[in-house]
Amino acid sequence: MPPSILILGAGCFGVSTAYHLASHGYSNITVLEKDSEIPSRFSAANDLNKVIRAEYADTFYTDLALEAIRKWQRDPLYKRHYHQTGFLNVTSNAATPETKQVVDKYFASIQRHPAFRGQVKKVNGQTEIKQTVPSFTGPVEGWSGYYNKLAGYSHSANALKAVYKACVSLGVKFHTGTDGVVESLLYASARTGTVCVGAKTRGGQVYLSDKTILALGANVPNLIPDIGKQTTGRCWGVAHLQLTPDEARELQGIPVTNVRDLAFFFEPDRQTNKLKFCHMGGAYTNYSWSKDGLSLPFPGLAESKFLPGDDERYIRQLLKEVFPKLANRPLIDTHLCWVADTDDSDYIIDFVPGTGSSLVVLSGDSGHGFKMMPILGEFVQTLLEDGRQSQPKWQWKDSKPQSGAAWRSGESQELSDSGRSKLRSKL
Repeated sequence: MPPSILILGAGCFGVSTAYHLASHGYSNITVLEKDSEIPSRFSAANDLNKVIRAEYADTFYTDLALEAIRKWQRDPLYKRHYHQTGFLNVTSNAATPETKQVVDKYFASIQRHPAFRGQVKKVNGQTEIKQTVPSFTGPVEGWSGYYNKLAGYSHSANALKAVYKACVSLGVKFHTGTDGVVESLLYASARTGTVCVGAKTRGGQVYLSDKTILALGANVPNLIPDIGKQTTGRCWGVAHLQLTPDEARELQGIPVTNVRDLAFFFEPDRQTNKLKFCHMGGAYTNYSWSKDGLSLPFPGLAESKFLPGDDERYIRQLLKEVFPKLANRPLIDTHLCWVADTDDSDYIIDFVPGTGSSLVVLSGDSGHGFKMMPILGEFVQTLLEDGRQSQPKWQWKDSKPQSGAAWRSGESQELSDSGRSKLRSKL
């Protein structure tokens, strides 16, 4: 008999794992989610869009991302949510030499990869940028970088909802709200040592299982604080502009555009006509709300409904560069997007030490987990059936790695220093 599986968290990692396991013979799967609805509003994947691209300094992740992209393109469950608009990765005229070098390194890495032959080209200066994207009406002076055709985005909330519905059709059981808020993990003594046997919810419900999988993003340290030695809860500010149908139509099909020193944005959402922006700097930490030295998300949704002041300034500057007529438009639906971040951007997909291979942690998305959604469950199934993690990158670590991630632009800031109280969300 396949083991009973208890998954805590119905975000990207949780539902994709549930779907894959249910599709491969695991018939007793239960998912607990603290939100009252799915897609969970606590999940970073509950969003209009997420970038799907394969640029990595580490070819290990490039190859995985290409495998995932093939599924985004071909699998009926995923392909209706994928839009291959391309990816414009550039810097502005004001970018530092270090930031420009990062873009050059990304270009060099994919230029060498056979999958990108004929898919990538250099773009330098206003003329080439506007030839690539005629819809840009601003000066874009000094912009330089490259354009990658083999990339785009997925409507992430809709993809999450589709996978959730597929899970339900396969018999996966979901419990939400009070019945899904886990207060504690349950342990028992066994001949082999201590094992995790399930979880207890705030409502007092006990769920027993052979294998328990933690897919709680940046909230995992609330249940296993030791993971704080290798992950940090970090967030980025997200904002939107409301366009008219005519304005949105003019920008339909533009590539995902990442101006590394300013912000990135997508084509307008095809249902709401909203244009999403995010400043991808060094992110924000939240140590001030923790009693044990951990950076954790706020416990509720309302506390994250704001945009840090620096993020608004970068977004406004980007708008002046690319869409000047929109530069003073109100920013709406502002919020923080929380992730479990590792300093080397490697995922954590492993058994928690000292639990007799009964407790799995699936975390460390580090801002690049969603694109792997179609193949994430494969990694977990391999772990469960092998009984150990043979991939060193994804093993449990007792300390933070020394290497930094190349895609980060700038240093982390503490939220309490970000001018939070001055920029409440305009809902």
